Amino acid sequence: MEFGVGLFPTEPLPKMIRLAKLSEKLGYSHVWIGDSHLIWREAYVNMAAAALNTTRVKLGTGVTNPLTRHPSVVASAYATLEELAPGRFVIGIGLGDSSVETMGMKPARLDYLEKTIMQMRALLAGEEVELETGKIHLKHPCKNKIPIYIAASGPKMLELSGRIADGIIALVGVADEYLRQAKEKIEAGAKAAGRKLSDIKLVLWVPCAVSDKAPAKDAVKAHVARVVAHPQPYVLDEKEQKVLEEIRKTYDYYHHMDQQANHAEVIPDWLVEKFAIAGTVSECRAQVERIKKSGIQQIAIIPYGAKGEDREETLRGFAKAVM
Repeated sequence: MEFGVGLFPTEPLPKMIRLAKLSEKLGYSHVWIGDSHLIWREAYVNMAAAALNTTRVKLGTGVTNPLTRHPSVVASAYATLEELAPGRFVIGIGLGDSSVETMGMKPARLDYLEKTIMQMRALLAGEEVELETGKIHLKHPCKNKIPIYIAASGPKMLELSGRIADGIIALVGVADEYLRQAKEKIEAGAKAAGRKLSDIKLVLWVPCAVSDKAPAKDAVKAHVARVVAHPQPYVLDEKEQKVLEEIRKTYDYYHHMDQQANHAEVIPDWLVEKFAIAGTVSECRAQVERIKKSGIQQIAIIPYGAKGEDREETLRGFAKAVM
């Protein structure tokens, strides 16, 4: 199993570079950079800076979208990055979350996402693409194929990803039953396209806090709130539905994934256990050992610092627990 890191660029570029370098030093295989241009620093600048300051770790957006980023812009950006560090980039893309919501827009439709992914693949391969405005092509296409990973949580999105994605970034929680039902949807999509589940890389996107000094669950509650509010391939039980109602009343996209956000206060500890890896080093190790049995190929942690700590402590603590 591989272990990746999702780094939201909430801090100045020098700090983000340090986090990327530390992630590589600790043995993480991937660094995924969040793309939400109004509330965070610019994702593509962060990826270039990380590439220049590391040598091995793979880099990708965690995740971009086809609305605030036209598919031709995404293709051009990645073609340029691939020239900088060949073989080290992965496109992570979804329908759009805080990046579009803070713009007063709505997430992309599934059929639009599918069309734009096909366009990106064609442009990266040096092929011509027909837009409503005319034909376009990249003058600097890629020599190598760049994998496209789709972020998915709802049943239709998981099935679409199973049909067309090179990899899937699953935002479905960590409970065994949740993972099983998500894989069933992915496999159904794969079969419809004549593919096997084994053809697709599965990445589990999970908020994480590791600390032997301070309670860790509170640190991930804001992120858990957003995951619970996503469409899911399963039906929430009555207790979970009540929490979801409270999340919808309080969620503020300008405090997206902010540990101090009001929507963090409505998340109980028992729900954290279903949607995050959080606790002591030994507790997190036990959670990962259980998840390993699910067939997931990569756990990508989004690190949060427990009270009085920062992301570095969780990066180190998780590495100590499982790597």
